[in-house]
Amino acid sequence: MTTFYRRNLPHIHPTGAIFFVTFRLAGSIPVEVIEQLRAEFEQEERRLKMNLSGNALLIERYKIQKKFFGRYDKWLDKMAHGPTYLREAGIAQIVMQEIRRLDGMRYDMLAYCIMPNHVHLLVDFSHFGENAQAKRLSPLSQALRLIKGRSSRYANLQLSRSGKFWQDESYDHFVRNNDELKRIIGYILNNPVKAGLVKTWDEWIYSYVAQT
Repeated sequence: MTTFYRRNLPHIHPTGAIFFVTFRLAGSIPVEVIEQLRAEFEQEERRLKMNLSGNALLIERYKIQKKFFGRYDKWLDKMAHGPTYLREAGIAQIVMQEIRRLDGMRYDMLAYCIMPNHVHLLVDFSHFGENAQAKRLSPLSQALRLIKGRSSRYANLQLSRSGKFWQDESYDHFVRNNDELKRIIGYILNNPVKAGLVKTWDEWIYSYVAQT
């Protein structure tokens, strides 16, 4: 079964897929930037629909999704707006613990990287089916709800704050093939290098890749 829904971003969740997911701290990108990116994406999407259909439309739509995700992630890497709570070792450890807690229970963890204001995950659901108690949510949505809910509660306690910790909506993309899988793993591991935080990916202690 494939679950599809759309908020600010389209979300397509085929059962048993591998997903690349990015979620971020609340307020880490200005609202006006998000609105501008969304408007520009929708304009390009409308142009594609006027000129293409079928598989050609899907291929070109995927290309513009990658382009706009790159712009979105570049904004996060600037760390020029909003909180950077995940810089703190204790907060990063909380998030890492919640991510790893579900490994083998809800998904198989392939890779992750915890940045100062956002998190990249690569998770495999091929061995995990639908949860009978939460059929309205895909397995990915269920897992993200658990990770974000528990980590926000514990992080807020440690920071002596209240209020929204994570932005509600996450970016997610299901991985189409093995070449794309390798590319995404490289992207995740090199994010701290690209952001100028370290010189080599293995210097960043909040990154992980499963051994194959």
